[in-house]
Amino acid sequence: MNKKAEFDMPKVMDVDTDWWRGAVIYQIYPRSYQDSNGDGIGDLLGIVQRLPHIASLGVDAIWISPFFTSPMKDFGYDVSNYCDVDPMFGTLADFDALVDTAHNLGLRVMIDLVLSHTSEEHPWYQDSIQSRDSDKADWYVWSDPKPDGTPPNNWLSIFGGPAWTWEPRREQYYLHNFLSTQPDLNFHNPDVQDALLDVTRFWLDRGVDGFRLDTINFYYADKDLRSNPPLPPEKRNANIAPAVNPYNHQEHIYSKNQPENLAFLGRFRALLDEYPGTAAVGEVGDAQRGLELLGQYTAGTTGVQMCYAFEFLAKEPLTAARIAQVFEEVDTVAAQGWACWAFSNHDVMRHISRWNLTPAAARAYATLILCLRGSVCLYQGEELGLPEADVAFEDLQDPYGIEFWPEFKGRDGCRTPMVWEQSNQNGGFSTGHPWLPVSSEHLNHSVAAQEADPAALLHHYRRAISFRRTHPALVKGDHADMTATGTVIHFTRTAGDQTLFCAFNLGDDPATIPAPDGDWVTVGSELGSTGPGPDGDLHLGPWQVALSLRT
Repeated sequence: MNKKAEFDMPKVMDVDTDWWRGAVIYQIYPRSYQDSNGDGIGDLLGIVQRLPHIASLGVDAIWISPFFTSPMKDFGYDVSNYCDVDPMFGTLADFDALVDTAHNLGLRVMIDLVLSHTSEEHPWYQDSIQSRDSDKADWYVWSDPKPDGTPPNNWLSIFGGPAWTWEPRREQYYLHNFLSTQPDLNFHNPDVQDALLDVTRFWLDRGVDGFRLDTINFYYADKDLRSNPPLPPEKRNANIAPAVNPYNHQEHIYSKNQPENLAFLGRFRALLDEYPGTAAVGEVGDAQRGLELLGQYTAGTTGVQMCYAFEFLAKEPLTAARIAQVFEEVDTVAAQGWACWAFSNHDVMRHISRWNLTPAAARAYATLILCLRGSVCLYQGEELGLPEADVAFEDLQDPYGIEFWPEFKGRDGCRTPMVWEQSNQNGGFSTGHPWLPVSSEHLNHSVAAQEADPAALLHHYRRAISFRRTHPALVKGDHADMTATGTVIHFTRTAGDQTLFCAFNLGDDPATIPAPDGDWVTVGSELGSTGPGPDGDLHLGPWQVALSLRT
């Protein structure tokens, strides 16, 4: 790609062991990124083919969603072999080639570890179901029924229905917080922890630079299997599960978020520390305590380096007031931790559609996320401004959407294939029939079309990422004075002797706020930044930003 040199991407990996702090991480959903062999499913060699595009953005790392051996009931988040590549994605040799290519382009590689549960086809589970006396009998969460034969408690699955399924061979129930084909591992068993740390070491030895940890707060279940209390209706929200899902009717104080999790994360971090420069970001799935858990899991040096909660992945509009509220809570419950922010990922509606963003609003939010304190995850196609795809019921693959259709259409709309060019209906993704249909609406947003258009959002992302990289205050700096003034969110970022003032008008109407006191120079003109008017105030147009550097 001819854009890579423009942003001075390094050709070799630097030695900054703190690289993750303020990093920009690009998420790849491998089924949908690039198909290299025409079977309609993206694969590892397809990712290798497209790594120059990712490097051209100026990001620091990639996160690859699961590619391990799996029956694909939940599309790779149901692992049957943690230490191999599913044949649909390629081979271990292909993965090695991916790591080498990424490193040569200056990109670190993070992979998605799903430790809370396995597939029912995993050999550990196949041993566990044989009897109560098998070698791995207690590697999963088993329980006798109540005297009336019903499940041991009231826990619910995120994917619908009870979180317990009966296994006749053991005459017991097993726990699954997700699909019934995804039994939960028993972290109270040290042997389970040891086996999962061995898996982690396998990939560290293979050269990965870190991990995204799926459902990091689901590792432990309450040892006594106590029932969850009801959640009052006024406290319910749909950040984690859709509103039509009864999962939202419980306060999940026993089925997840257990205090023992901190001890395991300490073991996990100690292993990472044996490999200097490796890091992990955890997914905290909790609608009520997400930021509190983020603070617990990332404080000090005995947890993971970063976590993300769902505050900015929620459906509610991301207003100036909402941002100020979130950061006030972060400063209260996670001041010693480190957040990793995302607007879109493979589990939620793309934010362009979720917040009904205009092109100007999309640019403002892109600049905003790259100015906030924390690290950043960008989801494939976000740099193109892709809207949510409309997938017909007959084309759905996601069991979550099939279960709750039509009130909730599932996650397929954000997982459709990446669009590279407009020459055919497949958008350059595959020469075969794609596993999900390529949205015709997406074709006009393709990489090739945007490369040829200087005003395209793709170039704005490159400029915003470059602006972040060249201002240390935005990468690792502190923040202060986070304030919402009407539709404008404004704050300062400081690192060493560099201080930046950042203001964003997140509204369709012009807005005016006082300019900051002191001597400042306007920066970020390439991002549409404006400076004070003759009256000394900042007059922001709709969706305009103001970026100033203290002199």
